[in-house]
Amino acid sequence: MKITAFPGKIEKTRAGAAAVAVFEGEKPGAGLSRVDKAMAGAVGRLIKRGDFTPKPGAVSILYPDGALAAERLLLVGFGKRSDLSAERVRLAAAKAAAAARSAGAHDLAFDLDGLNLDPLDLGQALTEGTLLGLYRFLRYKSENGEAKKQISALALLCDTASQAAGVKRGARTGEVIAASAIMARDMVSAPGADMTPLAIAGIARSMGRKHRLRVQVLDRRRIRNLGMGALLGVAAGSAQPPAFVVVEYRGGGRKPWVALVGKTITFDSGGISLKPGEGMDKMKDDMSGGAAVLGAIANAAALNLPLNVVALLPATENMPGGSAYKPGDILTTLSGKTIEIMNTDAEGRLILADALAYACRYKPAAIVDIATLTGACRIALGQEAAGMLGTNDGLKAQLRAAGEKTGERVWELPLWEGYCDLIKSDIADMKNTGGRDGGVITAACLLSKFVGNYPWVHLDIAATAWTEKDRPYTPKGATGFGCRLLTQFLRDYTASTKQQIPNHK
Repeated sequence: MKITAFPGKIEKTRAGAAAVAVFEGEKPGAGLSRVDKAMAGAVGRLIKRGDFTPKPGAVSILYPDGALAAERLLLVGFGKRSDLSAERVRLAAAKAAAAARSAGAHDLAFDLDGLNLDPLDLGQALTEGTLLGLYRFLRYKSENGEAKKQISALALLCDTASQAAGVKRGARTGEVIAASAIMARDMVSAPGADMTPLAIAGIARSMGRKHRLRVQVLDRRRIRNLGMGALLGVAAGSAQPPAFVVVEYRGGGRKPWVALVGKTITFDSGGISLKPGEGMDKMKDDMSGGAAVLGAIANAAALNLPLNVVALLPATENMPGGSAYKPGDILTTLSGKTIEIMNTDAEGRLILADALAYACRYKPAAIVDIATLTGACRIALGQEAAGMLGTNDGLKAQLRAAGEKTGERVWELPLWEGYCDLIKSDIADMKNTGGRDGGVITAACLLSKFVGNYPWVHLDIAATAWTEKDRPYTPKGATGFGCRLLTQFLRDYTASTKQQIPNHK
C-alpha cells in the first residue's frame, strides 16, 4: 500500500473514500464543518437526528454526489475526546478502512483534524490500524471475488507541513511493524503440512538475508550433540525433522543481549496423550510464539534499534508416532536437569526448557519467552490479555507498559514457591505437569528452573494467538499477538534501560 502524509483539505482531496473524525458531545471541528457546509448541512442533520452516533469505531458512509472531491464520505466515531489514544486511533482506522473497502473504494484519505496526538504516534497508529484491519488470509482461495476489493493507497491529511513530517515518520514505523505482524499471521494461518520446522527455518534465513541478521539452523544431529533431550523427545514421534533456529541481531555494540524465546510447535496433536478431534485443526497455531519473536527481531533490525537481540525458536511437531515419547519417560534437558513425562500434551514447556537454557549462554540482560502454553490461561483471563509471570519486577513493568501502548495487553499471575511444589517428581528433578490446579502457574514454574538468575518473563498467549470473531484490527483467525508487544518492549528498552536489569535474587 502506498501511504502518504501531506497538508491538505479533506473536501478538496480526490479519493475513493474520505474519512473524518467525529467526537461525542462536541461541535464539528474545522474539517468536518467545511465538509458539512459543502454538503449543505447533510452531516449535521444526520448527527442531529441520531442516525449516526460517534461511538468508538462507528462508521457511516455518505455519498457527496459531487459536493466533495471524494466519491464517498466516511464519518468515523472516536468516542469521547478525553479517551483519545493510539489504541482508539488504531481501532477507528481499521473500521474505516474495512468499510471503505467493502463499499468498493480503492484508496482512502483520512483527515487528521482534531486528532491531537503526537504526530509520530498518530502516523504509526493510523497506519497499523489500516493495514492490520484490512488483513485477509487468501493464499489457499482458488476463487474469491472479495480479493478484487483492495485499498491500495492511504493519504493522511495534515494541518501543517511540520505535522506531516512527523506523521510520515510515524507511518513508516507503522508500516514496518504491521508488516511483521502480518507475516506472523500468515505463518500461523498456514497449514501445519506447509509450515513445518524446516519451512520456518527457511523463513528465518530469508529474513536474515533481508535484514543482515546472523541465522543458524541446528538440525537433529547438532541438537543431539548439544544435549537438548527435551526437544528431541518431543520431536521423536514426527516424520518432520526438528530444527533449533537461532537469529541474532547485533545493533548494540558491547551492550548485553536481550533474548526472545518463542514456542514453535508447528502442529500439536498432543502426542500419545492425544487431543480430542474437535478443534485439533487449530493446533497449527502452536508456533505463534516463534512467529512473534521472528517478527520482533525483524522489526529491531528494520528500525535500527541500538540493541543486541537473539531470537530462539525450538521448532518441531508433536505427533503420536511409533517412536514417540511416552508418559512415564524421563528426558534429560540441555541444563542437565531431568523431567518426568506425565502428559505428552504438555510439550511446549519441554522444548522451551532447552531453549531457555540455551539463552543463558548469552549471559542476557533479559529473557522473554512467549508461548501458546496452557488452555488454563484462557479459563483464567479469557481472550483480552496474555498471562505474564516472571522473576523481575522491572522487566514485568516494561512488558506491561508495552502491552498498554500496543493493545496487546498482559496480566500478571503469581509465581510463588508453593506452586512449584506441584511439579516435584519422585524419580526425576521435576515432572512436566502439576495437574489442573494452577495450570498456567505450574507450567511457568517449570520454565523458571531453566533461566538461572537472569531476569526472565514468561508470556502465555494460548488464548490470544487466535480469535474466533472479527475484531477491529484483528480479523477472525490468527492475531499475530506478541509481535507488536515485543517490538514496543524493545523500543522502550532502548530508550529507558541503559544498563543490565538487576538479577532476580
